[in-house]
Amino acid sequence: MKPPEAELQALVGDWVRKAAQDFAGAERLATEGSEFRELVVFHAQQAVEKYLKALLVRHQIEFPKTHDIEKLLRLLQPVHAEVSDSLLEAKWLTPFGVEIRYPGDFPETLPGDENRAVEIAGRVREAVMALLGPYLSEG
Repeated sequence: MKPPEAELQALVGDWVRKAAQDFAGAERLATEGSEFRELVVFHAQQAVEKYLKALLVRHQIEFPKTHDIEKLLRLLQPVHAEVSDSLLEAKWLTPFGVEIRYPGDFPETLPGDENRAVEIAGRVREAVMALLGPYLSEG
């Protein structure tokens, strides 16, 4: 049985790995052209959501089952207010998390949204990993 801190580190690492996969997918698909725009914004949203959840797990802050990025950022306020405030633009990705995956009434993606989504996800990734990198390397 792992010590509690080792278990926490492992769980944070799992969230980060999943986020990194989504981010890498969004980046790669963004280079393929507008045909994959909806997939890019979806995976960018998923990456942001998972990076934020990794940070919440690190601080043992419970979060509801949600795809709402603004809600996750609000939960981070008590421990990382500056980071939370600086990443508020990421809430733009929220509608692309689930609604876009189904036909019918979903948010429209416009030319350039794929690039904006990857840029935002990249900023979230950098901010979160600046905080989590040292913690994850301890183990």
